[in-house]
Amino acid sequence: MPLHLPPDLDARPTPFYLYDLDLLRRTLQAAQQAARPRAIQVHYALKANANQPIMDLVREYGLGADCVSGNEVQCALDAGFAPAHVVFAGVGKSDAEINRALAADIWCFNVESAPELLVLNELAGRQGRRARVALRLNPNVDARTHHYITTGLEANKFGIGLGELAGVVELLPTLPHVELVGLHVHIGSQITDLAVFETLCHRVNELQQWFEHRGLALPHLNVGGGLGVDYEQPDEQLVPDFEAYFSLFERYLQRRPGQQVHVELGRSLVAQCGTLVSRVLYVKESQQTRFAILDAGMTELIRPALYQSYHRIENLSSQAPAQLYDVVGPICESSDTFGRQVSLPETRRGDLVVLRTAGAYGQVMASRYNLRDEAPAVYVG
Repeated sequence: MPLHLPPDLDARPTPFYLYDLDLLRRTLQAAQQAARPRAIQVHYALKANANQPIMDLVREYGLGADCVSGNEVQCALDAGFAPAHVVFAGVGKSDAEINRALAADIWCFNVESAPELLVLNELAGRQGRRARVALRLNPNVDARTHHYITTGLEANKFGIGLGELAGVVELLPTLPHVELVGLHVHIGSQITDLAVFETLCHRVNELQQWFEHRGLALPHLNVGGGLGVDYEQPDEQLVPDFEAYFSLFERYLQRRPGQQVHVELGRSLVAQCGTLVSRVLYVKESQQTRFAILDAGMTELIRPALYQSYHRIENLSSQAPAQLYDVVGPICESSDTFGRQVSLPETRRGDLVVLRTAGAYGQVMASRYNLRDEAPAVYVG
């Protein structure tokens, strides 16, 4: 499937983010077609992309909202998500953020520590409320992904360690303004080895038995997200294999009668619908390499600088024989590099260059470092 480009592409100032809403609809529909027959509720992780047109479509397809800040909670509510479909996660919730979510009566707080439980109980008591909580556990499962986006190992800051779990459970009866409604795990992001999710299911089964042996029923299980996408060859699988993903939970997760299961998907829903469009400012040659210097930089797409991540780079303007380029941005940092020794058609000043699979953790992580202008969003479809 070729890129869906705006008809006035050549006349538009760059850089800008381009979003294909038709592809987003296809992706959301595929996710729900795989999840709904299995009675799995999908929550969209706003941290991937919180642009209003994208939020509107996510809501229209019946997804809930997974939030990791007070502003994300407010964004979800402003976008029309019902409070009963909003979950608030995050290892460092401030009092102001908690109070905002309590006042909105959101469905659930994913609690990551005993100190957080104590604070939540106190703040809920001041409002005369009872906060619904799921305990986020650190299951010590290796997501086999980049170490910066792995969240389920004992060395990570996230979740309640299994060694602390008994103490946390003993604390719960002393907290009158907290109600335990579930269990939450999330082990990382950009997971492409689906066997990892099978391992996660077995660990959740063990944890659920641990709770039941202590007389605690769990009305819902939140198994997190993390399903990866194809950055290398995006056109070969624009829509992830949601059927394979959800079937793993159907086969391996031991659900109790009436138990709700939630997943939190972000990247897999929106990554492929977004593209960063840029122009070549200069082609500069040194004794060692040839640089294609773009007008987009790490201020628009920080992932390559932050994670050393790969995005497919394409020149839309040239059909000439290929040459090798270091594709870089204009920011005053040597880390402002999108790719080294990238094979592109012979590239000249003014050529349009795109960085694919930029719909997740692209615009939402943008900055104004070097006092750069904010790149706009353009929507097609």
